[in-house]
Amino acid sequence: MFALHRRRVTIAASVGAGLLLVLVAVGVVGLVRGAEPAAEPERVAHESSAPASSPTPVVRPRPIADTTDPKRFARAVTRALFSWDSRYPGGVSEWAQVVVDVADADEASAVAADVREYLPSPEYWARLADYGTRQWIDVESVVVPNTWSTALAQAAPGQIPADATAFTIVGVSRRAGTWGDEEMRTKRRVAFTLFVACPSSDPCVLLRLSRLDSPLD
Repeated sequence: MFALHRRRVTIAASVGAGLLLVLVAVGVVGLVRGAEPAAEPERVAHESSAPASSPTPVVRPRPIADTTDPKRFARAVTRALFSWDSRYPGGVSEWAQVVVDVADADEASAVAADVREYLPSPEYWARLADYGTRQWIDVESVVVPNTWSTALAQAAPGQIPADATAFTIVGVSRRAGTWGDEEMRTKRRVAFTLFVACPSSDPCVLLRLSRLDSPLD
């Protein structure tokens, strides 16, 4: 494993420091009426409203399985990052921990900060729980961005760890919850880039997450 400073410097030098700062939260308003306004215009499309049917079983956080396949790992991290259920009594921190648990040991603190910005704040989580809000994602594509190849080509020997890879994820984040007797659903297209490392035969680890909706092309 490369040391913390080496990973952080090499990736930032090749990709751009702006993509490795804390991020924008993933649509924490717009599911139900009465939610507090967002700091930026919310890009949520209303999907449906219908009488509530039988309650959907409560989903609980599940560990991300070890794998040496970078793309499979990227998909698994994406699902864990965007899938949560506010009805689960453990709170938002338990959903965040699932992703932090697969972070590179030297980057765990930075990854934790990244993940917190993708999830609702504890205060807002409590409001979402009032409506039984749950979220998941339909992943549409997982690709290595062209700019990553450029970064590799332009990097000096040893500047970028040989086991590092970037994946740009595009998908649709979906939410469902209950307002009164109606089930409300919303959807929002999202895109971001994550940086992973899969050294030799060891399980892949997460290095950093880009700013949401500012992926590498």
